[in-house]
Amino acid sequence: MFPVNYRHASSRLASGIHTILGNKAVAIYIATAFLSTPLAAQPFAYISNQLADSVSVIDTATARVVDTIAVPGKPAGIAVAPDGKHCYVSTPEAKGFAVVDATKREVIATVAVNDGTLGIAVGPDSKRIYVADWYKNTVSVIDANSLQILSTIAVGESPSGLVVSPDNRWLYVANRISNSVSQIDLKTLDVKRTAQVGTHPFGLTIDARGERIYVANVQSDDVTVVETARMKPIATVKVNMLPYATALALNDSRLLVTNQDDGSVSVIDTETLKEIALIKVGEKPEGVSTHPDDRHVYVANWFDGNVSVIDARTLKVIDTITTGEGSRAFGQFISK
Repeated sequence: MFPVNYRHASSRLASGIHTILGNKAVAIYIATAFLSTPLAAQPFAYISNQLADSVSVIDTATARVVDTIAVPGKPAGIAVAPDGKHCYVSTPEAKGFAVVDATKREVIATVAVNDGTLGIAVGPDSKRIYVADWYKNTVSVIDANSLQILSTIAVGESPSGLVVSPDNRWLYVANRISNSVSQIDLKTLDVKRTAQVGTHPFGLTIDARGERIYVANVQSDDVTVVETARMKPIATVKVNMLPYATALALNDSRLLVTNQDDGSVSVIDTETLKEIALIKVGEKPEGVSTHPDDRHVYVANWFDGNVSVIDARTLKVIDTITTGEGSRAFGQFISK
């Protein structure tokens, strides 16, 4: 998958409460006021619509698009900062990324990085942004405050998916053409180890303990499970056609994998490492991310321009939300 997904684009383009005396009433008033503050607001999902040059903002409480933000440059990758203040959107045609203010819901800065921006991630402390260069085979490290490039690290060929370990110590990079995953030490900013995986790895995710990485291999139609302590594969799980990205749910007991070519999501039991379900979603599913409730999983469907919401307990699609043309949302696109 190239930074700008034109493989299928041509066919789609054709087509105050009154005061009441008494302590009890006052307590109720205070509780109600607290719940109505922004601190109690539901998380938002940010969906990059590559063919529409926009990002749709979904209120996950109402399952509705509440805003659409113009983001030129064929937006693709998404990384929402854990502190909830910003959303970073890779823009391949603009050769960098856009910074979206999550409160204002507007682009407040654009950063030039390289010609092949696609994968993008943010550290758990929200202090650094990581951007992969598909063409130059590097990852850039950017300071989130100054938006200056701190370092550029050589990795494998055509780096795509990025994920940072929960302890903020390691950055993992899926190298598509090299069929590998690089482990970068975020203290020294050097590649520590490299693991060979399946054919053409693209999206990847890490568990809450930082012990396993799950890598979607587009061309071998499988998922490689990598043990981070040794950076060695411990299993390969067969899924369906062209697996693109992965997300964990239900206390890391379920792995959901988008299969582009058959409009489905494979569900893997992470204890047995077996596929236990296949869920039909929209056409050409790409990005996948899990709600902070750890139960609901959102899937961006490229061809249909919408998002499928899956209940990871019942393994059923419970909602479909219209977004925009060419919805990709590659990365962590739901705020905490």
